[in-house]
Amino acid sequence: MRVLIGAQTNDDVSDDDLTNLYAAEASAAKPWMRCNMVSTVDGSATGAAGDSGSINNDADGRVFRVLRGLADVIVVGAGTAKAEAYGPADVPIVLVSRKAQVPESLRDAPAGSVYMATCSRSDGVDAARELLGEEHVLTLGSHRVDLALLKKELADRGWVHQLCEGGPHLLRDLVFQGCVDELTATTVPQIVGGGYGRITEGAPVETELDLTLLLEDHGTLLGRWRVKN
Repeated sequence: MRVLIGAQTNDDVSDDDLTNLYAAEASAAKPWMRCNMVSTVDGSATGAAGDSGSINNDADGRVFRVLRGLADVIVVGAGTAKAEAYGPADVPIVLVSRKAQVPESLRDAPAGSVYMATCSRSDGVDAARELLGEEHVLTLGSHRVDLALLKKELADRGWVHQLCEGGPHLLRDLVFQGCVDELTATTVPQIVGGGYGRITEGAPVETELDLTLLLEDHGTLLGRWRVKN
């Protein structure tokens, strides 16, 4: 792996180098919401298996692990957690779901390792509270999840380095609600065709980005994109 654009040039980037390259800047706003996504050259966020695991590779996996190591909390859509068969992580996982549905793979997670961010009108709130514990279910808004309030709620718990791992609808909504500070995006050297979705899905939304880091590993491109205020 090598640095193409960034503060340092290096043709042999170690995991320690990656930790430094992806660390939040000292001047970064707190809380800091980073979203991490992967896609093919032709823009698909998944492959034939319907998950990101069918397109990601070793380079993407290295950065994925580094980003998790830098995070205080992981935010993910419940649908993505289900499709990707999420298990417990080293930091709390916050599921975002208007239906308040906990994926099967996380239903037996240790107490306090999984949170739910949902709406007060959700039919699944009571079941989520019974499963996860009332203190681990955040009702933020009545008909949709107030993601800006979620960002603040997590920061109030001391989780200022926030990592969102998708999916596409959640990323779109986070951008729309002005919550995203940075996008880390991997482009794998692959074309899959078909009708697979992109890394954002939903109504149109526009925002400009600044490229601050670009790495390359056997054709895989890994970038840090800061969201312009």
